[in-house]
Amino acid sequence: MREHLVASRIAGDVATPRESNVRNARRLAAGDPDVWFGLAPTSLTVEDVLRCLAERVGTSPDAGHTSGDDTIDPDRTIERLDAMAARLAAAARARASVFVATGHPAGLLAVHLPVAQALRAAGCAVLTPDAGADVSYGDRRRELRYLGGVAVLSGRGELNHTHSPKPMEHLLRNGLRPDLVLADHGWAGAAAQAGIETLAFADTNDPALFVAEADGRVAVTVPLDDNVLPHLYQPLTDHLLQAIEHTT
Repeated sequence: MREHLVASRIAGDVATPRESNVRNARRLAAGDPDVWFGLAPTSLTVEDVLRCLAERVGTSPDAGHTSGDDTIDPDRTIERLDAMAARLAAAARARASVFVATGHPAGLLAVHLPVAQALRAAGCAVLTPDAGADVSYGDRRRELRYLGGVAVLSGRGELNHTHSPKPMEHLLRNGLRPDLVLADHGWAGAAAQAGIETLAFADTNDPALFVAEADGRVAVTVPLDDNVLPHLYQPLTDHLLQAIEHTT
């Protein structure tokens, strides 16, 4: 697994630039809601955020390192993936109600789809409320759709990349209350802010979900490059599926 993570650049020397990591750490410290993903901001300095990322991701803690490359420690990815697998296995054993969503349909959907299907096969209720609902924000109409039990946004026939917590907040206002959420970006942030047990994937420039894991609002955040070619995530997906299937 470690060799694959490094060779595929899911971890190790990743494509997400240092500039983006530092910029979003500054925005988080400034309380910018666009990078807090629906989580309530906490009082942090840029140095606090970079220190948290260094501990939980393996990126550089040096605030003076503002350009060039950055890294994800593959051992941290594996450790948090193990933690996610254990939580999913527990949900499968309990036949819990689960909500699965992604703001990365061009990448992480390849992980979420088979995991949602495995949870359903294990007896979990994979929830799909309000299919087709208008969850527009900004200047484009956005519609809530489900692919194989995974919530995604669609606009004009396309699947949309999104950081917004608004679709999840819409569902929470309408009564969604699963036992567990598996998600990323604003889907994960809004769920965690509502007090729902949340498992998340996050890139190095998504500091809110690591900060929220550190303060106990997110149960597990797995650090990885969230936009590599979908087939490259297969070993990670297989690891999660094995944990779920061993409960049946």
